[in-house]
Amino acid sequence: MIRSEFGMYEDRIAVGLSGEGSDCFGYDDFMSRDHDFGTGVCLWLTEADYELFGESLRDAYDALIAGMPGNDLTARLKARRGVMTIDGFYSNVLGISVPAEKGNLTEEEWLALDHSCLATAVNGEVFRDDLGVFSSFRSYLLSYYPDHVWRFRLADELHKFASSLQVNYARCMSRGDTVAARMCHLNGLSASMELFFLLHRQYPPYYKWTYRRMCEIEDGLYAQRVKALADAVSCPEVWEGKQYSPGYLNLSDPVVLNAEMVAESVLDLMSQLGLITGSNKYLEKYVDVIMK
Repeated sequence: MIRSEFGMYEDRIAVGLSGEGSDCFGYDDFMSRDHDFGTGVCLWLTEADYELFGESLRDAYDALIAGMPGNDLTARLKARRGVMTIDGFYSNVLGISVPAEKGNLTEEEWLALDHSCLATAVNGEVFRDDLGVFSSFRSYLLSYYPDHVWRFRLADELHKFASSLQVNYARCMSRGDTVAARMCHLNGLSASMELFFLLHRQYPPYYKWTYRRMCEIEDGLYAQRVKALADAVSCPEVWEGKQYSPGYLNLSDPVVLNAEMVAESVLDLMSQLGLITGSNKYLEKYVDVIMK
């Protein structure tokens, strides 16, 4: 269709499949096809080219897709696919106004963007991009965070893990507040996976696919320990009569025990990268070290 109807612009249209949706991560299965599923690709244009022929291309694309048998697309999927500007695609996915055509972000923009959507911005595949503008910004994002931003995020997740699982969980269990303790457990579990991706310099996908992607990167001890932490069940009886003490680890509670095992894996990774020295598994100890 592009060649026959927009031949003079063929080398200015980037085409691929990227963005929101499990199909863009390669995780689409029969179960996920009950919503926002159908045939479609993304066509990315510069702002100038969209002004020149974008609406005509959009109308032709929409007519082509509408003619596919049984392709009754939802409004959400229609918004995710089809003709769009390069800046519009990246801005929509990342949640901030992104000058993608300029090719870079300021440190303030890196810190302000929605970090959980970075993987969504660079997933899938670009089939053709003669102009190279879309792919250039994609490569820029794939080169990962600037060092200072990376260290800031790493220190933040170290603090989250330590405060949630190595301090506040025990405080909550000592008080008998199992609901708050469960929240600490889950916050720490999330931080443990964020730390894995930060230390492997990769972006984690949408939260429900995070563990799956972790196992694809390295299905080893770290992933096994995260799984054990997820499966661990609080044990209120081992806290009976125990007062909270900052220096005491109640390893009789499976959550505490498995949290310390994960902390050991984090420590090993940071040591291998030359970020820290030392063997103290209390991760808060390394926040200032990372930032300095």
